[in-house]
Amino acid sequence: MQSKVNILADDMGNVVRQSSSNPEFGHVRLQQTRVTFGNGGWVKKSNISTLLHGKLEDLNELGLESMDTIPGKIVIKEQLEPFSKNDPDRDYKKAGETGIICCVDGQPIYRKTFFVADATAEDVLIAHNNGQDIKDANSSETSSAVDTKVSAAEAFGFEDPEAEKANDTEVVAEEVVEEEVLEEETFEL
Repeated sequence: MQSKVNILADDMGNVVRQSSSNPEFGHVRLQQTRVTFGNGGWVKKSNISTLLHGKLEDLNELGLESMDTIPGKIVIKEQLEPFSKNDPDRDYKKAGETGIICCVDGQPIYRKTFFVADATAEDVLIAHNNGQDIKDANSSETSSAVDTKVSAAEAFGFEDPEAEKANDTEVVAEEVVEEEVLEEETFEL
């Protein structure tokens, strides 16, 4: 259950995008909708994307500008070694919005997507074993959200009468003294 691999153009309609750091190279952005089935019986539909890198000349010769889709598959590859030796902190597998890096016995898992022409290719996934860290991070986010008490009146944008009583303080205003201006002191423009 997978969709075709879509070729995505940029805002100006360019399919092949030139590298900003090296004008000889470029990339094409690809996206695919995938349906996965989790161990707990959950079905999850998600969009995954990747960049197809190459020399501009080679990418242009593929004729992708005139195509909407390309045969193949976007696969996910996870491993315990960094994909980039120059930037080893890149491509960490993270647990949702928690920012927690998924690990196996304290070693980080790296995750990256790749386009392959073989539509039968399989993902290479590594199960993490730091689930308790992730649960703790999720529960702290949930508990901080639960600790925030909002009255029904506040939720709908009304003033809360209970909060009004709690904030009831006496305000002393200074008496304003107005000076009387006589007509002869005024002038017209």
